[in-house]
Amino acid sequence: MWLVAPVSLILVAVLAYGLYHGVDAFLTAENPGKKPVSGQDNVKTTVTALTLVGAVLAGLYAYRKQLLDEGASHRADATQLAERYTKAAEQLGHDQAAVRLAGVYAMARLADDWEEQRRVCVDVLCAYLRMPYETDTAAEGYMKGEREVRLTIIRTIRDHLQDPAASTTWCGYDLDFTGAVFDGGDFSGVQLIGGMVSFAGAIFSGGIVDFSNAAFSGGRVNFNHASFSGSRVSFMRVSLSGSRVTFHRATLSAGSVDFYRATLSDGTLDFNSAAFTGSRVNFNRATLSGSRVNFSHATFSGGMLDFDSAAFSGSRVNFRRATLSGSRVTFSQARFSSGTVNFDGAIFSSGTVDFRRAIFSGATVTLRRSSFSGGTVGFDGATFSGGTVDFNGAEITGGTLTFISAELSGGTVGFDSATFSGGTVDFNGAEITGGTLTFEWATLSAGVVDFSLATFSGGVIGFSSAEITGGKLIFELVTLSGGTVQFSGAMFSAGTIDFRNAALAGSTLNFDGVLIDAACTVVWGPLPTIDVNQP
Repeated sequence: MWLVAPVSLILVAVLAYGLYHGVDAFLTAENPGKKPVSGQDNVKTTVTALTLVGAVLAGLYAYRKQLLDEGASHRADATQLAERYTKAAEQLGHDQAAVRLAGVYAMARLADDWEEQRRVCVDVLCAYLRMPYETDTAAEGYMKGEREVRLTIIRTIRDHLQDPAASTTWCGYDLDFTGAVFDGGDFSGVQLIGGMVSFAGAIFSGGIVDFSNAAFSGGRVNFNHASFSGSRVSFMRVSLSGSRVTFHRATLSAGSVDFYRATLSDGTLDFNSAAFTGSRVNFNRATLSGSRVNFSHATFSGGMLDFDSAAFSGSRVNFRRATLSGSRVTFSQARFSSGTVNFDGAIFSSGTVDFRRAIFSGATVTLRRSSFSGGTVGFDGATFSGGTVDFNGAEITGGTLTFISAELSGGTVGFDSATFSGGTVDFNGAEITGGTLTFEWATLSAGVVDFSLATFSGGVIGFSSAEITGGKLIFELVTLSGGTVQFSGAMFSAGTIDFRNAALAGSTLNFDGVLIDAACTVVWGPLPTIDVNQP
């Protein structure tokens, strides 16, 4: 300043002198032959010009001063924010729960005020949840009041994920809960749009973790290797669109994951290789349209997986190579208009898969090359007007497959190339008015296929090229009033075929090319004895 001020005064003096004489010369040139311009006029003009120059210089100085003041203010604000961060972090590490609660609120408020470091503040709160946490009040390391601190953090995160358009929103940020312990928490209504939310390796040990009414769009939520033992995780009425929620190798025992009335469209829920041992996963009344739910290689040894009254249209639910040894998987009263439910290569040794009173108008349920040694797969009371249920190549050595009182007016139920060496396939009381029911190229060496009391008035039942070497094929008390029962090319070398008390009034029984060995028992009942080829 001591240097700039004298230099500025000298420059102003020179400028004034130049302006004075320059203005005089200029005005004289502009007024030839007239009275010379007075010195007073020159002074006025010079002063006016210098005033304008001074105003410009004053403006420049004021602008510069403002920049300096703003810089100083920004530095002061940054210093203050940094101090607030340090204080909030210290509070979060305090021994007293009340102080830690204050730290939670202070860190959240700081995130709202400090946009440049908002992600850091959010990461700190997530990191707090990842810290070791003892839920047992009698165990060493238990901290009184800690549960309330953690639930407050979860509520704070939830509140900042409600409105993606808010100026203080945390939507789109990655949230890392890896390995965290949850014994409750409210994430209801969160909007997870983009970003990654990780619950990998998390432990859900009690209470309710609530994601109801949440919306997943374009991001990924990861529950890989998580453990559910006594907790309930609720995704009721959740909306999944373009996102991926994964439970890869998760362990679910004595807890529950609830997708009641969830809407899944163009997204993925992945339970690949998960282990279910006593828990419940609930998709009751969910709507699946264009999405994918994957249980491939999962193990079900207890508990329940519930798709009751769900609606499937264009989605794929995959149980490929899953192992069911005690659980109950239910699709009761579900509606299948398109898409696929895939049990290909699955192993059924006990437990139940229940499609009771389900409605099929276009979807496909595939159980190709599945293995049945126990348990029950039931389609009792189901209605088929389209679509396919496919047991092609299945191996039935035990258990029960039931279609009791089912109605088949369209679509296909197929056991082509299946192998029966035990167990029961039961169509007791079924009503077949259309569609196709096939056992072509199937092999029956033991077990029972039972159509007792069934009604056939249309469609096709096909045993073409089937091989009966044992077991029982029962048509007792059936009513055959339409359609075709096809045995052409079949071979009966042992076992029993029973038409006892059957009524034939309009159906076609086709035994062309059938071979029946003397060791096979055929009971025609009131039907006329059909001449078939003997070997």
